[in-house]
Amino acid sequence: MTISVRAFSESDTSIWESFVHSANNGTIFHERKFLGYHPPGRFVDHSLILEKKGKVKALFPAAEVVSNGLRSMISHQGSSYGGIIAQQDLSFQESYDFVEAIVDHAKNTGFHRIQMTLPPAIYQQRVSNYLDFSLIKHGFTYKKRDVSSMLTIEPSPEKNLERFSGTHRTAVRKAVKQGVTTRESEDWSDFYALLKENLEIRHNVQPTHTLDELLKLKQLYPDEIRLFGAYWEGELIAGVVNFSVNRDVVLAFYISHKEAYQHLRAVNLLFYEIITWCHKNDYRFLDFGIFTVNMEPNFGLGRFKENFGASGVFRDTFELNL
Repeated sequence: MTISVRAFSESDTSIWESFVHSANNGTIFHERKFLGYHPPGRFVDHSLILEKKGKVKALFPAAEVVSNGLRSMISHQGSSYGGIIAQQDLSFQESYDFVEAIVDHAKNTGFHRIQMTLPPAIYQQRVSNYLDFSLIKHGFTYKKRDVSSMLTIEPSPEKNLERFSGTHRTAVRKAVKQGVTTRESEDWSDFYALLKENLEIRHNVQPTHTLDELLKLKQLYPDEIRLFGAYWEGELIAGVVNFSVNRDVVLAFYISHKEAYQHLRAVNLLFYEIITWCHKNDYRFLDFGIFTVNMEPNFGLGRFKENFGASGVFRDTFELNL
């Protein structure tokens, strides 16, 4: 094996960003700009650069976590996806070598466990399961296999609308008839208040980001992070925050609405407008996000997303105890 491994340092930032942008499975979640927006000290970075003959061949955005005296190297906690970021012409042999090099590095530096969450297959420019296979062959097991709802952007928005269930198509027409309008919005504070209230009522949890963090991310990624809002009589009644994670996929990161206006079916119209936007901007997929949490399915949420024409793809987390 001729793969060398070294820890990322700040001087590697431009090299790292350049590789992510050209990689087969790179997303904004893997960029140092995204990983670095968190307050200092929140995470202990242990990201790795894998090289062959002095040339960068793969990356592993990772953090160190210590629990009960055990050190774990895990996919960076500041990111929805991690895994091994590889070039588009990844070979079967290289996938083996990358996994072996990471395992050897973890052993040699005193780690007790490795955990990584791979981006779903739709995030790849060229679909390949070489890395999944290599992880399994090196002793990794599935810690969990959550399911994310994925919608293919059809040749026209009307074709997507045809794939909606009858109830969802009716809901789109009903929203329009009742005067709901949609647009890209800058009403971040209003949306965040709506989101926070919605999450507390439904799940008794807080949003992943604070409002300040969300606004900072928007400032860092003005073209990739967008808020789409649905309005009725001038009031924001539903919103979706989209992350354009790479050239092919838009991720609906936050979805929320006001319960009192649910009868207006604003979310249905909002997603039809977002699908139209994806079509105009040449995206291939809209990722609605997972409807399973630690493999516990929310069947109602799954059906809601299926009614837009979505189907499921795995979001896999692998684990190896050393």
